[in-house]
Amino acid sequence: MNKSKENKKDLHVFSLASFLNDLGSDMIYPIWPLFVTVFLGADVIVLGLIDGIGDALVSISSAFSGYLSDKFKRRKIFVWTGYLSSGIARLGYAISPTWAYLVPFKALDRAGKIRGAPRDAMIADLSSKENRGSNFGFLRAMDNLGAIVGISLSILLLKYLGFRNLILLASIPSFLSVLIIYLFIKEKRFDIQKRKFSLNLFDKNFRLFVLVNALFALGAFSYSFFLLYVKDIGFSIYTVPIFYLIFTLSSTIFSYPFGKMADNIGRKKVLRISYLSFAIVCGSLIFTRNFIGVVIIFCIYGLYKAAIDVSQKTLASEICPLDYRATSLGSFQLITGLMAFPASFIAGILWKILGMNYPLFFSLGLSLAAFLLISFVKEQKIC
Repeated sequence: MNKSKENKKDLHVFSLASFLNDLGSDMIYPIWPLFVTVFLGADVIVLGLIDGIGDALVSISSAFSGYLSDKFKRRKIFVWTGYLSSGIARLGYAISPTWAYLVPFKALDRAGKIRGAPRDAMIADLSSKENRGSNFGFLRAMDNLGAIVGISLSILLLKYLGFRNLILLASIPSFLSVLIIYLFIKEKRFDIQKRKFSLNLFDKNFRLFVLVNALFALGAFSYSFFLLYVKDIGFSIYTVPIFYLIFTLSSTIFSYPFGKMADNIGRKKVLRISYLSFAIVCGSLIFTRNFIGVVIIFCIYGLYKAAIDVSQKTLASEICPLDYRATSLGSFQLITGLMAFPASFIAGILWKILGMNYPLFFSLGLSLAAFLLISFVKEQKIC
C-alpha cells in the first residue's frame, strides 16, 4: 500500500471510530441537562458546575496527552484509552443514584479526551497543507453523522427505555471504537529534530491567537443551557432533543464545506464566521419564542459549530512549532478549555440570580470582541 492510500485508510479508520463514539455520546447529550435537572433534581448552577468541570478536564487531559505524545513519540495509546474511559464513564452515569455521583464519572468521561491532541496531530501529520482543512472537515462530518444517528435513537427510545437504560445502551459504541483503533491503526514513528521545549517557542502571533480564542471560550457556555432555555420557554422534554438534532444536522451539513472553504479562502475568515454566528445565536435567542424562530437559531448554532471545529484546529496546527505540534494543540486546548469551567459556571450563576437572558448578553459581548480581535492574528504558515 502506497503512502497516499495508507493515509486515506487511516483517515477512514479514525473517522469510523469517531462516528461510533459520537453515536454513543449523542444518545446522551440531548437528554443530559434533563437527566441532571429533571430526573436527578439538580439546579442550573449545579449543571453549570458539572459541565464546567467536565469541559475543563477535556482541556487538561488534551494538554497532558499532547505533551506526552510528543515526548515519547506515541499517539495511538492515547486515542484508544480515551475511548475506553468514555465507555466506562457512561456505565457510571447509568447507575448514579444522585447528581453528586455524576461528578467523578463526568471527570472520567471528559478525561477520555486525552485522545484529542494526539489524534488531531496524527490527522495533521497524514495531511498536506492543501487537504488538511478538508480532512479535519471530513472527520468532523463523520462525528456529526454519528451524532445524528445517536440523537435519533435518543428521541425514539427515551419513552421506552427511560433515562438510565438509554445511557447504558450508549456505552456500547465507545467500546467498539476502542477495538477499531487498537486493531487497525499502526503506530507511526516520527523523528522530527526537537528543540528543548519552552514557552518561548510560541511566538506573539500564536499567543495572540490563543488569547482571542480563550476570550471567546469564556462566553461559549455549554450547549446544555441552550436546551434548558428551550424547555423553559415552553417546549416539552420530549421536544427538546429534536432541537439538538437540528443543531447537529446543520453542523453536519456545513462541516465539510467549511473545511473546503478554510482551504480556499483562509482559516481565519472561517473562524470569524463562527464567532459572528455564535453572537447571532445569543442575540436572537433573547427575543425569539416561536418554533420556527428557534429552529432557525439552532441551524445557525450548527453553522457556528461546523465553522469553528474545522478552522480553529487547522489554523492552530499551522501557526505552531512543527516539532511540538501535539504539545501546541494540547496547550491551546488547555488554555481555551480552562475557560469552559468559568463559562458554564458563570452562565449558571447569571441564570439563577438575574434570569435566563443574562448569560446570552454576556456571551454576545465576548463573541463580538473575539470577532474584532482575531483580525490581528497573522494567518501565514510559520512552521
